[in-house]
Amino acid sequence: MALTIGVDVGGTTVAAGVVDEQGSVLATAERDTPSDDPGRTEDVIVEVVGELAASHDIDAVGVGAAGFVDAERSTVLFAPNLAWRDEPLRAAIEGRCDLPVVIENDANAAAWAEARFGAGRGEDEVVVLTVGTGIGGGIVLGGRLLRGRFGVAGEIGHINIVPDGRRCGCGLEGCWEQYASGRALVQEAQELAKASPAMARDLLELAGGEPEMITGPMVTQAAQEGDVAALRCFDVVGTWLGRGMAQLAAVLDPGLFVLGGGVSAAGELLREPAGRALLQYLTARGHRPNAELRVAELGPEAGIVGAGDLARDR
Repeated sequence: MALTIGVDVGGTTVAAGVVDEQGSVLATAERDTPSDDPGRTEDVIVEVVGELAASHDIDAVGVGAAGFVDAERSTVLFAPNLAWRDEPLRAAIEGRCDLPVVIENDANAAAWAEARFGAGRGEDEVVVLTVGTGIGGGIVLGGRLLRGRFGVAGEIGHINIVPDGRRCGCGLEGCWEQYASGRALVQEAQELAKASPAMARDLLELAGGEPEMITGPMVTQAAQEGDVAALRCFDVVGTWLGRGMAQLAAVLDPGLFVLGGGVSAAGELLREPAGRALLQYLTARGHRPNAELRVAELGPEAGIVGAGDLARDR
């Protein structure tokens, strides 16, 4: 049985695992990410690979990095939260681990895992959205991960959906993730609590009476308990999410959308309004097949599984 190691490099944690051909994780290792020190981050990747390879016969290593990765799956062109700029990461890791290495965008890796082994298995045309602080994602067409000419396809959170809208961390205005992400959910809840404290009474109680202290998990908890204000926030964010998916459907015509990322843990609270808006804004609705919408299945292991499997398919 061919085994690989998948490494998911995030802004706070480097998580790695041994991945088999069925997408199962057989062993794991984890370290904190020294995000302000590219050299030390490389050291940590080598450490977790060495720890896992010491007890398993490993064929290759896949590294999922939160940033732009070139078409050769070799260089991290830009990673806003990891201080990597034109970093030749594949050569550096291969030289120290003595194993073949593939570098991939972390959202692409997670999307590939869901398409192959999770909610999208059996479907060749899948768009996976990772809805967290922002919106990441990956696109699988014809059973293959879409990377684009320069390797940076799939940055769907930065589709411009509101001209001259909210300022985004990318430097532009009106990006989709400013309206349909975990950050947007919290912003909506805080603004609603300030404008209508009576409506958001239960939500404010969780936050100690301070709108600025409202967090994403609080909004989810309140919504699960039936809080009107929290449910309204999920409806607003879910509607924006569905509007964006309708635009993607017009271009890509997938058979399936998968909602992953931290916010997707809310389940139907997010899926239901998103699915409703997807159908509402879909072009030629009623005269074309509708893409299905599912919640992701693999959770936080998706990045590890996807990176490991993409290394096998190098």
